[in-house]
Amino acid sequence: MNQSISTPPPAAARKPVPRGIARSGPAVLSYGFRPFFLLAGIVAVLDMVLWIGALSGWWEVGGPEGPIAWHAHEMLFGYATAALSGFVLTAVPNWTGRLPVSGLPLLGLVALWAAGRVLLMLPVTAGSPVSAVVDCLYLPALAFVVTREVVVGRNWPNLRVALALSALGLLNVAFHAASFAGWDETALLRGTVALFVALVCQVGGRIIPSFTRNYLARRGAQRLPRPLGRIDHAALLAAVLAGLAWAILPDGWPTVLLAVGAAILHAWRLAGWQGQQTWREPLLLVLHIAYSFIPLGFLCVAAAALEVVSPASALHVLTVGVIGLTTLAVMTRASRGHTGRPLTASWSTTAAYACIAVVALLRPLAEMLPEAYHPILAVSAAGWIAGFAIFVFEHAPMLMRPSRSAPK
Repeated sequence: MNQSISTPPPAAARKPVPRGIARSGPAVLSYGFRPFFLLAGIVAVLDMVLWIGALSGWWEVGGPEGPIAWHAHEMLFGYATAALSGFVLTAVPNWTGRLPVSGLPLLGLVALWAAGRVLLMLPVTAGSPVSAVVDCLYLPALAFVVTREVVVGRNWPNLRVALALSALGLLNVAFHAASFAGWDETALLRGTVALFVALVCQVGGRIIPSFTRNYLARRGAQRLPRPLGRIDHAALLAAVLAGLAWAILPDGWPTVLLAVGAAILHAWRLAGWQGQQTWREPLLLVLHIAYSFIPLGFLCVAAAALEVVSPASALHVLTVGVIGLTTLAVMTRASRGHTGRPLTASWSTTAAYACIAVVALLRPLAEMLPEAYHPILAVSAAGWIAGFAIFVFEHAPMLMRPSRSAPK
């Protein structure tokens, strides 16, 4: 079974569907990861260029909501949602044993996601009720598709994915409602980031030790990742509680205590996955590095609650380090594995990882060093653009052309 993207199915799961099923139409519409990973990479570059240009006064984006709110919204509900969509639509067939969503139904989902991006970007329409409604349609549509596949495939444990997508959809609706009412959207944005982090904790806790165990076993390693156990369940619960506290009460002592507890549990969890033994393969090592930003991010959340660092610094550790680097790591692995390429990182892919990892460490310093705010912002934006431009340049041909062979 291909180990490039799908989480290991339960013991009772049905036989995975074969990859590379012949279909009419363009290859890019044969599997969910193809269009959504490609568009995620493109929008990651384009939105950052548009945001920096808007801050510099070169053009306008985001309409009445303003460029800062537009940037925050699009990084989560544009880029991150596209990456999540590609993962989910590719993992669901493995979970259920059903054929993947492809062709015209997949094109419909892509068009709905893209319509939201275009309408919110244009100053003439962004912030209007029509634009908001169109943008809010995509996540419920994706949740419906996932629910249908899981129910028909009788893979009940993964209904939680549909619930998470529905929660993201509700947060998106709430963001637009708050914007129209003139309310502060930061609590909703924190809640959205916390939900994405919880998803990384859940999915990462399944794929990272699994991929690492397979990699080390092939090399005859004596120490393998610790099996799933109570520490994993405790760490996931701690992440959810800390995320909720951060979203609702970012400055309170409950947030400090819960965030520190979550940081300790996730550091302990990560240490049991033997990531230090994967240094020879960046395609695998980067997953461990990305996960390390979870305990670091929770420590920064606690520090922000104590006013040691700025709230924006803590936010960017989680958004760039956890969400940005994890999604890039998954997209590169899946793009290679599901198109018949070897599961090994090229020098350019490794360079892309390095760009985003550096940005994850550098961008939070902007608020901590006000005198260097603009230079840090400029370098961070350049690093982000470079990392995802490399991804698009290298992986677009893989995503748009037929697979070389069925993945092994």
